[in-house]
Amino acid sequence: MNKMKKLLALVLALTLVFSLTACGSDAASTDEDTAAQTGTEDTAAPEDAQFTVGIINYVDDPSLNQIQAAIEAELTANGIAYTSQNAQADQSTITTIANQMIESGVDLLIPIATPTAMVVQNATSENLLPVVFAAVSDPVGAGLVASMDAPGGNITGASDALDTANIFNLITALNPDLTKVGLLYDASQDSSTLAIQHAKEFLDANSIEYVEKTGTTTDDLSLAADALIAEGVQVVFTPTDNTVQVAEPALYQKFIDAGVQHFCGADSFALVGAFCGYGVDYENLGTMTAQMAVEILLNGADPAATPIQTFDNGKASINTDTCAALGLDYDQVVSTLEPLCTMVEGLATSDSF
Repeated sequence: MNKMKKLLALVLALTLVFSLTACGSDAASTDEDTAAQTGTEDTAAPEDAQFTVGIINYVDDPSLNQIQAAIEAELTANGIAYTSQNAQADQSTITTIANQMIESGVDLLIPIATPTAMVVQNATSENLLPVVFAAVSDPVGAGLVASMDAPGGNITGASDALDTANIFNLITALNPDLTKVGLLYDASQDSSTLAIQHAKEFLDANSIEYVEKTGTTTDDLSLAADALIAEGVQVVFTPTDNTVQVAEPALYQKFIDAGVQHFCGADSFALVGAFCGYGVDYENLGTMTAQMAVEILLNGADPAATPIQTFDNGKASINTDTCAALGLDYDQVVSTLEPLCTMVEGLATSDSF
């Protein structure tokens, strides 16, 4: 009889263990479903933090990830807690994340990239929660601020505006006999609009023919790249376009095989295979964005009167793997570009960032 009681007790104990394990699995599934709806999330809460910042990243790409990492590091260094989520380029998800963060009581929002900043501007139009955006190429043109020096409202931030004329100075220095350029971008990306306009102005003024192709997905852009190659372009230009950057791993080999140099508006394009990335140091931009948030939260700075920060666009990043595959001599490329840049650096293609 005692043996039977012991056996029964063991069975009940095992049943309870399996029941608890199953409950834990259901809870984990629920959490994963919630995360899938609102994007990936990361949080950090320094001890005794007085403020919490909500960071909303537009999409998972090297440039924006560099910015987010730098923002988080600088906030942590200043004892400010943060919560971060990535919307994976989904407008409705940006809205959901922004509203959830506002309801949770964050003290300031940092949207990364123009589409994110525009959604956050709308979400904070009534409560006037402070907003410090990162990597908005044309804040005035996007309707986010009244002017670069006096933003007005509850929004300020750091711009990654591209010096398009100077990137074409690099292109023509390396290609003095240039006759046809391809323009590859996502027409729905506000960050590309002004840079493409300036590119056309430069090319028209220098009597250089251009062909433009656009796309909103990697498949679209892959077909667009094929079309540019078929039309005989010698060089392709892409501004600080997040859609193209996400697609770049599917594009760069096409350009290499065709002997086409791909010049882009950020160093991180070179990390994923493009021949040259020229523009803002995104780690520095992220740090500056966080410092602006710190000034607002800890020192009472007014977003309306805090000028938009811009940066020296003088760094050219050359993908050494792509450079060699194109049959170009890296040292000669550097000597040609150095007089036109504050610095030239060599990067190898990376699989992770």
